[in-house]
Amino acid sequence: MKNIAVIGSGTMGNGIAHTFAQHGYTVTLIDIAEEALKKAINTIDKNLTRQVEKGTITEAIKKQTLENIATSSDLKSGVSNVDLVVEAATENIDLKLKIFQDLDAATLPDTILATNTSSISITEIASVTKRADKVIGMHFMNPVPVMKLVEVIRGYNTSNEVTSTIMELSRSLEKIPVEVNDYPGFIANRILMPMINEAIYSLYEGVAGVEEIDSVMKLGMAHPMGPLQLADFIGLDVCLSILNVLHDGFGNPKYAPCPLLVNMVQAGHKGIKSGNGFYAYTPGSKELKVSSRFVRN
Repeated sequence: MKNIAVIGSGTMGNGIAHTFAQHGYTVTLIDIAEEALKKAINTIDKNLTRQVEKGTITEAIKKQTLENIATSSDLKSGVSNVDLVVEAATENIDLKLKIFQDLDAATLPDTILATNTSSISITEIASVTKRADKVIGMHFMNPVPVMKLVEVIRGYNTSNEVTSTIMELSRSLEKIPVEVNDYPGFIANRILMPMINEAIYSLYEGVAGVEEIDSVMKLGMAHPMGPLQLADFIGLDVCLSILNVLHDGFGNPKYAPCPLLVNMVQAGHKGIKSGNGFYAYTPGSKELKVSSRFVRN
């Protein structure tokens, strides 16, 4: 397995492309928007430069990594001769189903089709293809070049051979793969999102403020980042989407998203990506300031 295509050039897509390319794979990064592709390559370049400055890679590795990445705005030609496709498009079920239908038609019969979805059913995605045995989840963590975990999710029909191949492939990227089965939220988000949701409920009900909630979890539970800051980092819209998947999938009210989260997303306050969430974010500033909406008098 040498040739990899990555669909989507956003935060996760460019991180996945960066990681594969740095480990010697030939990568085609695909996005419908040329401007998004240019931005992605600039981001990868900056992140590689940071690695060089920290001494984790050499200038030669940076150069080779960039040379290993090609870009394309045409899905059909970009995936026509690859061994693996990793889809990292927006977390939208209709979009993903359409992409996988197109991938099934455009790729070689033996090409493995993986999705970076954080919660959407692998089995449902596989159902729109004629190769359900070759469809699998590869849920990377953000930032991809840094985080070690890859959650490898088996769909109902995913073969043992494909699962083993993806586990070994993940190890070749110096990641630690963990195999899980295909149920709403898998493991990472089935555990994480209810915690984040409960933290938001605690704020909503006035139990404690933003900094207080995050401080309890950082200082008392040894979390590197509090749940509200983490929610901002993930994206509040993404958190809401995952909670809705959990709620719809299990039909259990414990997964119902907090009304405060719903209101924030509807108001356009999505966390770091929008500049405002539970904290306010100023470009270039490392200071963490609670959003004025939640400052306690």
